[in-house]
Amino acid sequence: MKKLFDELAYNVSKAVTEKYSTSFSLGILALKSSIRPAIYAIYGYVRLADEIVDSFHNYDKACLLQRFKTETWTALEEGISLNPILQSFQDTVNNYEIDKTLIEQFLYSMQMDLQQVDYNSDLYNQYILGSAEVVGLMCLQVFVGGNKDAFDHLKPYAMKLGSAFQKINFLRDLKEDYHILGRTYFPNIDMKTFNNNIKLEIENEIEAEFKEALIGIKKLPASSKFGVYLAYKYYLSLFKKIKSTSAEKIMHQRIRIPNRKKFSLAMSSYVQYKMTII
Repeated sequence: MKKLFDELAYNVSKAVTEKYSTSFSLGILALKSSIRPAIYAIYGYVRLADEIVDSFHNYDKACLLQRFKTETWTALEEGISLNPILQSFQDTVNNYEIDKTLIEQFLYSMQMDLQQVDYNSDLYNQYILGSAEVVGLMCLQVFVGGNKDAFDHLKPYAMKLGSAFQKINFLRDLKEDYHILGRTYFPNIDMKTFNNNIKLEIENEIEAEFKEALIGIKKLPASSKFGVYLAYKYYLSLFKKIKSTSAEKIMHQRIRIPNRKKFSLAMSSYVQYKMTII
């Protein structure tokens, strides 16, 4: 039956999320059960695209990404795909009427990762918009259940949170991005002279975005508020660790939060959430 295939498709997206991200998996578990499958579907989709451009080094990445893009639009148009991740994603996009422009922007940023881009401020902002902010907006459409007024009101905050998350990822992944993938996202910065002062400027941007994003988190529906707050707390913990690490060390070591710390953080975050967010 078609229902069995749909269940399988969403379970595959859930498995992808759990395999690749403990932080987001725990955050999604804190969402209302009725919206979890849709968020798994969105994460599974963007994770698959990210793997194409970041990990499949012995294959023709451009060809794979183009095929992925073609299959995406076909799945959205036909309302079905034999690829379980695309099936759960198209089902989510169509059910929640997610703006397909967001998908176009995301795929364009993935395309940028296949090229040696000399990032100026405009391209940097464009990349963050497509790779992170629009993903937050896809999730927001699910959180508000398609309510346009609520979406428009919360949109700026969701974009700030996505931007902060992505900039933290850039700092966390400096070693691999620069030394292995040959990428430099931060504009007008020579990574050969990356130092604590440059790092501090980026951290100040992130702090400002985090502060604004928290305002929006407090305004989310109850069904998604704690889950997003938990993801915020995970990234805030990672950010604090990055801040306490020298620029030189970040260039040669990926900063991580151990899983045991994440589980502990989930418990303490719930207490803080009850005391300060509600």
